[in-house]
Parts: sequence; structure tokens; C-alpha cells
Amino acid sequence: MLNAVTSSAGYSVTNDIRYGAGDRGTYDLYVPDDADGQTPVVVFFYGGGWDSGSKDIYPFLGQSLASAGIIVAIPDYRIYPEVQFPAFVEDGAKAVAAVVTAAREGEMGVPAGSHPLFLMGHSAGAEIAGLLALDRHYLADAGLASMRLAGFVGLAGPYDFLPLTEERYKRVFPPNRRQASQPVNFVTAAAPPMLLIAGDADTTVDPANSRSLGDKVRAAGGKAIVDIRPGVDHIEAVSAMATALPIGDRAIRPKVIAFIEELK
Repeated sequence: MLNAVTSSAGYSVTNDIRYGAGDRGTYDLYVPDDADGQTPVVVFFYGGGWDSGSKDIYPFLGQSLASAGIIVAIPDYRIYPEVQFPAFVEDGAKAVAAVVTAAREGEMGVPAGSHPLFLMGHSAGAEIAGLLALDRHYLADAGLASMRLAGFVGLAGPYDFLPLTEERYKRVFPPNRRQASQPVNFVTAAAPPMLLIAGDADTTVDPANSRSLGDKVRAAGGKAIVDIRPGVDHIEAVSAMATALPIGDRAIRPKVIAFIEELK
């Protein structure tokens, strides 16, 4: 419904750009018509419990940020049961590396330039983006050892979710790897600035995850804005980003855009 009423004006879309092997090794790219070499780039990771989801659901998110003058890449990634943790995070790192290369080499249809890089995610995608932002070995292994992130935006993300209680998640995260799946375990003073948004009506991911990560980042000397929105549920944390028919708190989209504009 959101995508059906989303405007197609003011930006271009290139679908299914290859970054890895297989059906899920591609990303979609949304580029504002007035983008230049300084336009910020957001790589957005969608949610779905690590066992579902598709970039095809998120044109409304691509348009939302592209209409604000931001280049957006939305990758697919492998999911359970094809893979377990950390394979989907490794896919995320490869996608980020491909996007960075395209930006640096002028392959996005805009001039090569600095293109400040932001990572963003919703739900399980926020866990993936959070690990990429904090556990730097993923980006290093993908060839981005010296990459500096401009910021991280997490929407209703699970960052500190042990112990696992649901059997489906116990299968996604093998016991010997679970500690490595928690973004809070990798916070250092080098953490990028963060905007962590969640809703106090979220019954899928406890907003305490956002508070925990924010507290850890600030204790390490970093910047983290934690915004728990009243009455917002799990899906509304991302559906509120839509411009044509926002479902949820209309303050969320301006907050995200202002955060990126401040740090780009």
C-alpha cells in the first residue's frame, strides 16, 4: 500500500545491482536527481527476523530519503534457513563495500566524491547494521578497513537480546556464536554517532535494547541519541518514514533526516 502511493518523481532507481552471488546478492539504488559528489549515502538493511524480508518491500523507504537529497542503497541478504549467523552480516559487509566502491568510482550516475556513509536498519536489519558499525572486522574483511562511518540510524533494533527464548532464534544463532551477535558487546570510543529510535508500544523488540546500546556508547565517550516514541509499535518505527501515507509517528522521518544532515 505504501509503495503504491509513493512518488516516483525527483530521483532514479536502479534495481538488482550485483554485489554477491545468488538470488539475494543484489541491491537497489535510489539516487536524487540533484545528487553530486558530496551527497550522503545511506545503506539500509530491512528487518524480518533474519528469516524473511525483501528489498522489494522498501521503495517507500528509498523514496523517503532520496526525496530529502540522500542516496539510498537497499540490499537483500541471505536469510535462515539458507544461512545462520554471521553469514547475513557478512553479506551486509559485502553490500556496503560494493556501494562504497560505486560511490568512489562514480558508478552511481553522479560524480565520484566523499559521499559520507551512513548505515541504517530496522529490526533485524538494525542488528546487522549495528554490528557492521561496531564490530569492525566485518567491514575490514570486505576491504573497508579504513572506512569511517558518518553515523548509524537504528529503528526498533535488537542490540542486546540475550538470552534467547524462542526456538526459531536459537536456530538462527548457534550457541557458540551468540555473544558475537550482540552489538552492545563491541562498543568502543570509536563508535560512530548514533540515532536509536524505538516505540514504547513495541511488543516485538523491547525498546530496552535501544536504551542499553545508547547507554553503552555514551559511557564509552561516544554520541548516541535514544528516542523512545510514545505509542509507536514495531512496524510503525519504519512505516513512519513514508512520505505519501506515513503510518506512525510523523516526527520520526524529520529526526532521521536532521541527524544525517548534521553529520554529512
